[in-house]
Amino acid sequence: MFIGRQQELAALEKLYTSNKFEFAVVYGRRRVGKTALLTHFIKEKKAIYFMGVESNAKQNLVNLSKNILEYSTNLPTEGIFESFQTALDYTFQLAKTERIILVIDEYPYVARSTKSLASTLQLLIDKYKEESKLMLILCGSSMSYMEDHVLAYKAPLYGRRTAQIKVLPFDFATTFKYFTHFTNEEKAIIYGITGGTPQYLLQINDSLSIEDNIKNTFLNPSSALYEEPENLLKQEVREPALYNAIITAIATGSSRMADIASKVGEDTSICTSYLKNLITLGLVKKEVPYGEKNSRKSVYSLADNMFLFWYRFIPKYASIIARGAADLAYKRIEPFISDHMGKIFEEICTQYLWHLLLTGKSHVDFVDLGRWWGTDPTTRSQTEIDIMGEQDNDTALFGECKWTNEAVDLGVLETLLHRSKLFHYHHTTLYLFAKTGFTNGCKERAKELGNVVLVTFGDIVKEIEQE
Repeated sequence: MFIGRQQELAALEKLYTSNKFEFAVVYGRRRVGKTALLTHFIKEKKAIYFMGVESNAKQNLVNLSKNILEYSTNLPTEGIFESFQTALDYTFQLAKTERIILVIDEYPYVARSTKSLASTLQLLIDKYKEESKLMLILCGSSMSYMEDHVLAYKAPLYGRRTAQIKVLPFDFATTFKYFTHFTNEEKAIIYGITGGTPQYLLQINDSLSIEDNIKNTFLNPSSALYEEPENLLKQEVREPALYNAIITAIATGSSRMADIASKVGEDTSICTSYLKNLITLGLVKKEVPYGEKNSRKSVYSLADNMFLFWYRFIPKYASIIARGAADLAYKRIEPFISDHMGKIFEEICTQYLWHLLLTGKSHVDFVDLGRWWGTDPTTRSQTEIDIMGEQDNDTALFGECKWTNEAVDLGVLETLLHRSKLFHYHHTTLYLFAKTGFTNGCKERAKELGNVVLVTFGDIVKEIEQE
């Protein structure tokens, strides 16, 4: 079942219908669905699809030749081009008379085995771009390679591409629509433990309970997800052990550089370099308080829900899981799932606010959203705001998110009201998000204030279902 990716497909279709030479770079983390996107896009179109393999130049040339010759009716399919340049030159010429798509998937594998490939493509693009109707798509999972050797200013192909598409995991709204048998709350929990990575979602069976799904995937040594984070790191980095230690430190509560470095036993200078790579991979994000640029207040968090869940729980109970005691491991994890969902619910609420803005339903025309933390001068204590967004120097929104089974009470609203007054805005809108609902006292106070929007998880679901 193919879902989502409307924006990416629309971008590719626009390039395709131009009927002139186009060169798109499609990149994103492994398992995120790039190949599925491209396979869906080229369906029923004239296309040559070539998947690079982690082998030598000869093997990749043989495979590319076979794909090109299978498409062409003019050459025998058992032939092989003498070089990548002759193979690609032939394809460019073939596209002089008709629209053809050439997809080179896992481009880094091919480029690493053939050092001159980028320069060859540069030469051929410059030679044929005015007369060929080829739509060239280079796709890759190695984020660092694609950014450094394809997209970067110093790369041979810089300035030749006509588009680039970074494929990201699904948001909650798309993940929500992927499953039909889960309850709404179960869909949120699944998003909280797998994120929106399509390959991870495929491991989930919505005919089973959350408990059984967790046991079958995360607590089963033979499952595809059991060693997935560590395997992915081994494919992407040279020293996975230290990366593992850094991710574990963040997943278990360390967010500031000094704390992370202390936890893993390395200098901050070393950790800084490793964290930069994890940010590039899309696994870690660096934040500063909303509206500030002070790097001394920077904190790090895991950007991928599955990694957050896995590193928080699986290594801790690895010995139990290895002995086949999935029931015991789940019993120890289950009490903390609601706590894990706290940050996930903030993410879902943030996505909801962006949806309101993009559909013209937002009370505040904010330009960005983020978290804020700092010192409350009235209490001289540290405080934080889950969501904050500024429209201008006079108008902003503030949000608080509560994933609890109890109705959110008046105290939560009064706290958010107080924190909003730590800033200089004259016009504010307070968004209070609740998993279940609000107490009568909270509703009455919200009505009295007039600038409060009360949103339940059910309201978010209704908005998704109306899309």
